[in-house]
Amino acid sequence: MESLPIAAQILIFALAAAMVWIAGIALSHTTDVLSARFGIGEAVGGLILLAIATNLPEIAITASAALAHNLSIAVGNILGGIAVQTVVLSLLDLFGFPRRAKPLTYQAASLVLVLEGALVVAMLVLVVIGTQLSTHVIAFRVTPPVVLLAVVWVVGVWLVGRADEGLRWHADGMAPGGQAEPKGHSKDKKEERSRVRGRGTGRVAGIFSAAAVATLVGGILLEGSGSGIATHLGMNGAVFGATFLAGATALPELSTGLTSVRMADYQLAVSDIFGGNAFLPVLFLLATLLSGDPVLPAAQRTDIYLTSVAALLTAIYIWGLIVRPGRRVLGMGIDSLLVLIAYALGVVGLFAVART
Repeated sequence: MESLPIAAQILIFALAAAMVWIAGIALSHTTDVLSARFGIGEAVGGLILLAIATNLPEIAITASAALAHNLSIAVGNILGGIAVQTVVLSLLDLFGFPRRAKPLTYQAASLVLVLEGALVVAMLVLVVIGTQLSTHVIAFRVTPPVVLLAVVWVVGVWLVGRADEGLRWHADGMAPGGQAEPKGHSKDKKEERSRVRGRGTGRVAGIFSAAAVATLVGGILLEGSGSGIATHLGMNGAVFGATFLAGATALPELSTGLTSVRMADYQLAVSDIFGGNAFLPVLFLLATLLSGDPVLPAAQRTDIYLTSVAALLTAIYIWGLIVRPGRRVLGMGIDSLLVLIAYALGVVGLFAVART
């Protein structure tokens, strides 16, 4: 694909982004309906399946880049994706609420969400630790850090699931003045709406399968065209993966997040972002298996920088969920504004780090 003219590659990238947008939205909605009908949403196995389904674009890009040994694109997309998807929360805060409504974290405040955010930070810390190990430590196409990431994620999801059932020091960890209905009520409403429209489980499963295939194809096209565009522009692969590519794969999260916010399921909107972000580092295991190379120890300075930016943005929202700032500044909560500013400065710094 790199032999194509730059205009053709940009067109393919744009069309693939649109495919991921449309298919990703259908995939998310059908996943919600199927999880409600089969009752798998709250089980650990269900959460794992949902995390995989909602991150298919990133999975496709990681797999495609790893098979092509273009690891800078894969690593940049994973770590940049965590940062970009965290910024999605600020966009939800800005565009998803009436002007006089309380900010997102004020209404979504929950101690379970704080734990989910802490899991994201823990995964990012493990990524940094993994980058410092020897590049020669690999056996059976895996390295200790990527296995540890997968194990910690599974255990973390299980612990968060236990906390979601009730915290011992408090009845449910819910803040007063938050959302009126319990987290996840929008999924049940989507399922009810689908049932009223006469959409059987078979039809929903068919749409899910078609959307999954389209999302995977779109992700592969994004990786191939994105790699070519980065080469034509002389842009570092990690930088391109962390910005344009990560932004394209975050479009479905933006759309589905807006749907959750407008259905007053604020906690689910935040939980979906944190849940997806906690899962993304697990893709380093996939990249290592497919490439046969120790991915994390070969990380560049830009990769470690992106990990730090993502952890900082998550920490800001953890602060917001605990403190619950009630004022809006420039149309959003103070924490969302801080996240936008920190991300903008982080992108400027990313280009500076890539040039040194």
